[in-house]
Amino acid sequence: MFVLGGLQMGMSQIKSNPGHTKGAAIAPLMKEIVENGCPGASIAILNEDGWWIHSEGFSSLEKQLPMEDSHLQYLQSIAKTYMAVAVLRLYEESKLALDDPITKYLKPSISKMVDRADEITIRMLLNHTSGVPEYNFDPEYASTLLQHPDKPFSALDYISFINGKKLSFEPGTRYSYRNTNYVLLSMIVDNITGDHGKYIEQVIFEPLGLKHTYYQISDEKLKGEKLSDSYWDRYSDGLLENISYIQKQNVTYMVGDDGIVTTPEEAVLFLKGLLEGKLLKDSTLRLMKTWVNNRSGKPAYGLGLGIGDILGHPYYGHSGGGIGAGCELRYFPENELYMFIAINIGTVTESPLHTKIGELRDKLFATLAQ
Repeated sequence: MFVLGGLQMGMSQIKSNPGHTKGAAIAPLMKEIVENGCPGASIAILNEDGWWIHSEGFSSLEKQLPMEDSHLQYLQSIAKTYMAVAVLRLYEESKLALDDPITKYLKPSISKMVDRADEITIRMLLNHTSGVPEYNFDPEYASTLLQHPDKPFSALDYISFINGKKLSFEPGTRYSYRNTNYVLLSMIVDNITGDHGKYIEQVIFEPLGLKHTYYQISDEKLKGEKLSDSYWDRYSDGLLENISYIQKQNVTYMVGDDGIVTTPEEAVLFLKGLLEGKLLKDSTLRLMKTWVNNRSGKPAYGLGLGIGDILGHPYYGHSGGGIGAGCELRYFPENELYMFIAINIGTVTESPLHTKIGELRDKLFATLAQ
């Protein structure tokens, strides 16, 4: 355990601009993030000044290996945007309708595990208004993950954790973010295409030329790549534990709601390609940006895409968090700036380290938004 008090892009031809105006302001903040308890961090920025890609700290504390721009990072829930694109491509191909009940596309054996499945539509899964329970709130799931990381999970296993549980609210009446929605979407795309993972590669990775982006990861797929180690403050006492094995095993088996690793550069290229119409029609992009409100009455989420603002400056994108990683992928339309940042410390449980890191992250976002 630990108490924490140049550009290398593999085959990429992208060059980072050393004179990037945002980079000059962000570099000291990245350094501070690491100095205040984060093992390592990577960021990619793209705007009118070009690219600025930068890493700080360590990918491995034990081996004292520096974090490099070419390290693969865990996207965690940002994978939902990729999953949504796959669903919306099937919508464009007239292979599904967004307001059809999910029972039309799921096997009856799966539908019967979801309370009132015939009242839930694909659109409700996409924008988190279905009311289905959260599978990872089940104590059995959490204990199995941590105590038996070698146990493989399937989509059916995840859905089994909500079997027999009532909906949290009336379908379509409000927004509440649930990972289960996107596991169900992966099963729907499986039933239509035969393999949702291969379909994602076909309609997203290949058209955008993403050579260092991987879904449903394995040692074979990642051969020759460098994947950052992962750390967790298990007891919320500021002591970091290397949980790379558990983190990797967890992400290996996730479907729909998680499961992608990529470089900072390729994360930005995905969002840029999406918002510039390289993956979906303009009319479908407008559907993605049909926002539902959170409990505060503010627009929060579309069809696999989030919305928010920093000091009044709007952004589109998604965030992701896991037991050993955290990340943000955003586009600020006012200044046409794309950004992705990843850290290799867990963000889904409390830690005293998060306080200062969070303050610096907010300062970083405010600098980019202006």
